[in-house]
Amino acid sequence: MGQAATQPSTDWHLKENAREHHTSKFSSEELIVRRGQAFTITFNGAERPEQNLIFIAETGPKPSKATKTLATFDISSAASKEGWGAVVQSSSASSVSISISSPHNAVIGRYRLSVQSGSSSPQSLGTFVLLFNPWASGDDVFMPNAAECEEYVLEEFGIIFAGNKNHISSFGWNFGQFQGDILNICLAIMDRSLYYRQDPITDVSHRHDPRYLGRVLSAMVNANDDQGVVLGNWSGKYEGGKNPTSWTGSGEILQSWKKSGFKPVKYGQCWVFAAVLTTVLRCLGIPTRTITNFSSAHDADGNLRVDEFYDAEGNHLERGADSVWNFHVWNESWFTRNDLGPSYSGWQVLDATPQEESGGIYQCGPASRHAIKEGEVELDYDGPFVFAEVNADCMYWNYDSATGKKTLIFSKSTEIGASISTKAVGRDARVDVTRDYKYEEGSAKEREIFKKARKKLGLEDKFDPTAPKQEEVEQKPDISGKFKVAGSLEVGKDLNLLLVLENLQSDAKTVNVNMTAWSTLYTRRRVNQIWKDSLSVTLAPKEEKQFPIKIKYPEYQQQLTTDKTIQVTALCHVKDGIQVLVKRNITLDNPAIDIQVLGEAKVNKEVVVEVAFTNPINEEVKDCVLQVEGSDLLQGILELRIPPLKASEKSSTKFKLIPSEAGPKHLLVNFFCDKFADIKTFKMVNVIN
Repeated sequence: MGQAATQPSTDWHLKENAREHHTSKFSSEELIVRRGQAFTITFNGAERPEQNLIFIAETGPKPSKATKTLATFDISSAASKEGWGAVVQSSSASSVSISISSPHNAVIGRYRLSVQSGSSSPQSLGTFVLLFNPWASGDDVFMPNAAECEEYVLEEFGIIFAGNKNHISSFGWNFGQFQGDILNICLAIMDRSLYYRQDPITDVSHRHDPRYLGRVLSAMVNANDDQGVVLGNWSGKYEGGKNPTSWTGSGEILQSWKKSGFKPVKYGQCWVFAAVLTTVLRCLGIPTRTITNFSSAHDADGNLRVDEFYDAEGNHLERGADSVWNFHVWNESWFTRNDLGPSYSGWQVLDATPQEESGGIYQCGPASRHAIKEGEVELDYDGPFVFAEVNADCMYWNYDSATGKKTLIFSKSTEIGASISTKAVGRDARVDVTRDYKYEEGSAKEREIFKKARKKLGLEDKFDPTAPKQEEVEQKPDISGKFKVAGSLEVGKDLNLLLVLENLQSDAKTVNVNMTAWSTLYTRRRVNQIWKDSLSVTLAPKEEKQFPIKIKYPEYQQQLTTDKTIQVTALCHVKDGIQVLVKRNITLDNPAIDIQVLGEAKVNKEVVVEVAFTNPINEEVKDCVLQVEGSDLLQGILELRIPPLKASEKSSTKFKLIPSEAGPKHLLVNFFCDKFADIKTFKMVNVIN
């Protein structure tokens, strides 16, 4: 047994194992495999292996069999169905090839593997990383559709939808889950959670469960309560960090977090939290996607109702903790819910944006999407909050600060949760998943589910002093109004709207209208007043009148936030009738930017890319910067400074890429200057060998 005392050398068969385990995209010298599936290793220094080899696989700080973080197993003739196992593939005088298999419910993470021969002390073979396995039917994250596995685990590019429900926009994102050191950073995130710091042994033993890890990671992606990755900021002022709209991928954020010694990265808003969580979960092997909900309710008091307050001038007041965001982005991850039963398995909602505490910390989910649709809000986790995000009723109040009196203007049950969107599988297109969250808005079934949810939360039988009286809800207005967009919605151009008022009665009505326009954040938080006006009008019986409104670019240019959102309201005081509130949230588009790939993109060959931008406004733009990134197209982020551009001047910038892998890849571009924030676009580049 002389040889066994020397350190055995191990051949991990990196290429072959990676191909079998769908881990070829990782760029690592370490073996990365998926659980519930065999992998092959060859090592030397063992004589007559089949007789007396014992393998030891262990993970975490204090491995033990009781916590399933330690496994010892010897050679058997067939692969184990239940636990860890080893089968000899072939052996020679000096080396042996072994097929090692792990159970479908193994703890994921970095393992140490050693081998013991007879009574000698164990010899280390090295380390490997074990991940979830959506391709294996016994795994909790098993996804039977191969195209979906490809998209939700292996795809490094995503599209995130934003804007508002009348005007949906989108931008690309580089998840980059297989790049550089991202896997190690994801493993480090797990070891920095509150759960791990309080009880590392129990925490590691729960890492076989996607439900547990999804919840833990939803807390770790935000910096509240722990050494989390991203610090949220919704103030409109982003000194000391990056404006949330300027990020184009998760890699830079995760690398910065690690480089700074795990200090939170400044700053994020909902899509940043969701995109980073997508990267981490896809990296670990849990199928995950981002979801955008338009007109998303943040119901702070848990009554499935959001209250909005306006003063007599029509200004939206910051009263109460409830709010409605133009859009909100969260995640869905795919796994079984053994705690709830088979009908609740499939897509689960996770939300890493720190909005409300759950179990004392800022985490949210997993909430079964099926449970949300059926109003089963009592099921774990955070059902009432997620149900309200897509389904709350909206109440609009007039608030008089002098008397403290509030009067209901109107209520609406069809406002919240519109055009719920995600990227299509294998295509750069939008898919609407609203019907997976709720029954048709306004249908009897949808109202029945809403009542069911209220009943489960004990809201039906409880007296609510803040609720409007029935007669307030049922009162009918004499006039109706709406804002129509006339012309384009683009930064740099004047904003043209029409206020349309219609008399619904058969007698004339006199109306005094107070109008305001404010720049807002995408959360509809007011930032700067842009414009105000008032008018008095008499409407003949059943008459409709239109009033043009023009807000010039110089009027709003200084006031606009980088979210490019404006809220216009008209509060109509009808003589001897009830008030009518007309409002519209407007998202302006940035001017266009164009990408051209000049020539064929081939692996390891230079290809030139040209990016063109024309200054659309009548003044010079300066401090222009172009940022470019894309997995497998270039390393890190390329940043190019561009000279100032006079009015209507066109800039053309060329740079070189050297693609490292074949297949459809996405190039993401972000252009910003003193007058325009974060003009983003992306282009699919088909790389050939």
